[in-house]
Amino acid sequence: MNQPTPVFRETSAEPPTESVPYSHLSLELGHLYMEDFTEGADRLRQHFATARPWADAVRTSTAARLANGRARISTCFLIDDYFSRQSTPARLIPPLLGAAADAGLTIDYLARESGCAVAPGTDRAELRLAESVLHRLVESPPPGSSGFRPPVSRTGWLSNGRRAPAQRTSAALDSAGATWQPPSETTARGHSVFMDVELWSGPEEQRTWSCAFLASVWQLVRLGLLRDNGRAVLAPTPWDDKEFPTEWDELPPVVRLNPQAEPFTAYSTSSVLPTRFLPVEHAVRVVLEQVHVEAGTLAQALERSAKEGFPVPADIADRTSYVFPPGL
Repeated sequence: MNQPTPVFRETSAEPPTESVPYSHLSLELGHLYMEDFTEGADRLRQHFATARPWADAVRTSTAARLANGRARISTCFLIDDYFSRQSTPARLIPPLLGAAADAGLTIDYLARESGCAVAPGTDRAELRLAESVLHRLVESPPPGSSGFRPPVSRTGWLSNGRRAPAQRTSAALDSAGATWQPPSETTARGHSVFMDVELWSGPEEQRTWSCAFLASVWQLVRLGLLRDNGRAVLAPTPWDDKEFPTEWDELPPVVRLNPQAEPFTAYSTSSVLPTRFLPVEHAVRVVLEQVHVEAGTLAQALERSAKEGFPVPADIADRTSYVFPPGL
């Protein structure tokens, strides 16, 4: 009788997956560009006044999913300091927090979008977070594909289906033999909604990550699904200082402003955003549907949420939700 060949594995080769605390919901109260802030305090007050009733509705619906009605919900706000730095934390953050307070809202956690690209990692090493997520992408080949399409790691483009052929099948102006095939969505129901997402621009050594891709990283961070050698990334830093710095790089990627806040990471996320972000968040879903996350990390959220009577879908993209209020 043949004995199975033993397999030896170094335990250090598989670092343990650090556990993170979970809220039931991470509620994003907004994501504004720098030019929105330059419009002044009235623009900020209008944003939060419009977002308040929708945020309340999300809270109520989340609590209704729990038998005891007591949901752990943390709020967050993402500031775009990646594409523009027209202002400083010292000038921008106080009026932001004041406008939220005027609307009866509290921002528990404040995050910098540049932290979704590059942030401090373990042992003070630089963590290229966006690049690490890029390496986790596993493209879903559409039915009948030939493998001709270059991988996303080379092109910087990720789609949710089959692109239209790039080459003509007949000579120019010869309509008799020409054929055209439309793009198609891989999981289309009846009709396709095809999307091709640009993840970055520029040469590899000087990439500018797209808003859609950084927003995808932001969702993965909020869901607690990213690790660096087994350790959680972008853990919030308590901010007890009365004043904010004059340089963005002096502010941690994620800061906890409310000492009594529920955990930053959550089983699910909801974002209250202006309607201009609708195509961006569609692109985020395309990315999330093709990200590989370690089994141990996925299992933590699935098992713990189920024990709390708040089960979440296995599909990462289905753990996210959005509200796009008119006039926001």
